[in-house]
Amino acid sequence: MYTVAMKNNRCGLKIIVQPKARQTKILGVYDGMLKLAVAAPPVDGKANKQVTAFLANLFKIRKSEVKIISGLHSRKKICVLGDLQGRDLEKILEPLLL
Repeated sequence: MYTVAMKNNRCGLKIIVQPKARQTKILGVYDGMLKLAVAAPPVDGKANKQVTAFLANLFKIRKSEVKIISGLHSRKKICVLGDLQGRDLEKILEPLLL
């Protein structure tokens, strides 16, 4: 199971990013974090931009609502997804992780 973190009364999704993958997709759960492969390289923020775009599309929110609040220069990140709460995240992610 993946971990949801709370910071400043907002729900954050813990993810681990694998840059320079063949395609951008969810790989599953690794060490309690959602593992996400992104096609972009980790150069000049390209991988972070692709993470933001992918999560916005997945959760049907605007890109501006996805904030990386921890791990901008790391593979391990915490992303806040607008006003979505833990139950909202589970509802969308559960079918993808079965």
